[in-house]
Amino acid sequence: MRPTATGLAVGGRLRPSQRRGRLSRSADFDRVFRNGRSQAGRELVLYVFPRGEEQGEARVGLSVSRKVGSAVERNRVKRLLREAFASGAFELPPGTDAVVVARPDAKALAEREGLAGIARVLGELVARASGCDEAERVAE
Repeated sequence: MRPTATGLAVGGRLRPSQRRGRLSRSADFDRVFRNGRSQAGRELVLYVFPRGEEQGEARVGLSVSRKVGSAVERNRVKRLLREAFASGAFELPPGTDAVVVARPDAKALAEREGLAGIARVLGELVARASGCDEAERVAE
């Protein structure tokens, strides 16, 4: 595939340099799981870890296990999670790494409410995680 004038590779896939905002290395996931704070709901778990780089953009990683369903169902949940973050309905602070773990109930939520339901639940978790960070800053 060769790049086109729009920056997209032929076939519509993004080049690796344009896939910013995502966690991709196993070490990055491990660091967030080990050192980050978690907020859990019935359908999703959000792990948040501040990298300490105030200038860097927030990065998101997704973990959707086979317990959620077939490959088609898992891909649908992942697509909805990516769309929810891309919509800009909520923002993680700059320099933050986050991992979203989908629980088996995420499939039912995606089927029942679609993007709106996933965005609502994710927004609640992000708000709770942001509230924890602010509470810690006040305590210091």
